[in-house]
Amino acid sequence: MIELTTQKIAEVSGSTLINDVDPQAVVTGPVEFDSRKITPGAIFMALPGARADGHDFADAALNSGAALLIVGRPVEQPALLAAPVEINEQTSNATAFEFDAEGHGAAVLAAIDKLARYNTDVLAAEEGMVVVGVTGSAGKTSTKDLIGAVLREAGETVAPPGSFNNEIGLPYTALRAGRDTRFLVSEMSARGVGHIQHLTTVTPPRVGVVLNVGSAHLGEFGSRQAIAQAKGELVEALPAAADGGLAVLNADDDKVAAMDKRTAARVVRFSTEGATGAAGVPADYYATDIELDAVARASFMLHHPVGEPVRVELSVFGAHQVSNALAAAAVGIEMGIDAATVASLLSSHVAASVNRMDVRTRESDGVTIINDSYNANPESMRAGIDALAYTAKGRRDAASWAVLGQMGELGEDASDEHAELGHVLAQRRIDHAVIVGNGVNQRALANAARESGVETQVVENIDGAVNYLDMSLNPQDVVLIKASYSDGLWAVAEGLLIGEDQGA
Repeated sequence: MIELTTQKIAEVSGSTLINDVDPQAVVTGPVEFDSRKITPGAIFMALPGARADGHDFADAALNSGAALLIVGRPVEQPALLAAPVEINEQTSNATAFEFDAEGHGAAVLAAIDKLARYNTDVLAAEEGMVVVGVTGSAGKTSTKDLIGAVLREAGETVAPPGSFNNEIGLPYTALRAGRDTRFLVSEMSARGVGHIQHLTTVTPPRVGVVLNVGSAHLGEFGSRQAIAQAKGELVEALPAAADGGLAVLNADDDKVAAMDKRTAARVVRFSTEGATGAAGVPADYYATDIELDAVARASFMLHHPVGEPVRVELSVFGAHQVSNALAAAAVGIEMGIDAATVASLLSSHVAASVNRMDVRTRESDGVTIINDSYNANPESMRAGIDALAYTAKGRRDAASWAVLGQMGELGEDASDEHAELGHVLAQRRIDHAVIVGNGVNQRALANAARESGVETQVVENIDGAVNYLDMSLNPQDVVLIKASYSDGLWAVAEGLLIGEDQGA
């Protein structure tokens, strides 16, 4: 964050300094919402949570060196009191604080949004910082990490840790950008129409990347068309081509390809299908000669508009990463990095966000564990299962194990989507399914897998999964672990890797 006085922060955020805060004190950030992570000079934003209220940790934050507290209700400590905001169904931030009837959290977040916008505007105007927005139903976090790895070649790049892609994580990340930051990568998610539009008002993008329109959050949106409407809000926010606006669109997705009509920015497209994408439109960046190694790491020829094709040999896992890498390559090359350097950076990049296609092989018995447990939707589930099938196929006598929980936020079609996933397991010739949990969705998945001929075991919890696998796995077997975040299945991977620290 740029240096600001507390008085300037109050002015920017429309808030009030209370309890004798020194108005001339200089604050440099960063911003934290967890009092345990406060470092000297940080700003503590007191957000209410489902289990605890940040306002109750004001003393702890100050004792850890916080330079400023931003609060939504009066406290006894010196602080900045955020102006109240109206809470209604049109308020973009309200859904994050449905347990906060008084709107204290929304007030704090509105103040942080204004501060993040000011920080972004100053850095863009005075330092030339470029904001790159990334959205899509699947692959946002992996692509954000790849883009960050490429852009760091051209200058300091700030990208969110993990999946900090919502109305809290986005301003939190933006306020980590400072005078030396050349690129800010903003990952943008949505639970409904209007959410991405709101995020673009906090960090206005100059470059917008749209990966795909799938069925993640279908229960909240109602239709794929509504998802497309929401994702396209990113390209609508871009400046015109004459002002440097750039939209990077997936030529293999019909809904994304059609977004070229919703932006005044210059458009480039990427495709894994060749010079013409699966949506029937030309691609500026495309892959040919795609190959997978024994653990489903892809290599391919990257074709681009500024010279000869270059070879990329990815160190991340899964065929779906080719599309993500093409999007990152397009951003890098369009930002002036030469293609050979982009190819080298993509090839050397390893997974930066935890529990995202993290592949490890146990030294003791050669069992390979694909931990992709951070989140799940139908598209990413299929991609994970494809990686599992491919990896196991390359090993003689190895069995494939899919350890799966449920996919959240699929609405009325949730049971049908889980049942369809059971059939996908059979189609990919997966040997064993271990379904964690006894909910409606898990039962639908388990029943369909059994009916399709997959040997299926249902376990009640994570400990049950670890114990069953410990008794059942043979040397060289391959295990995929995947579910929505709320299931916490990364603990299964942790249980299977106790005492091991071997990469694939």
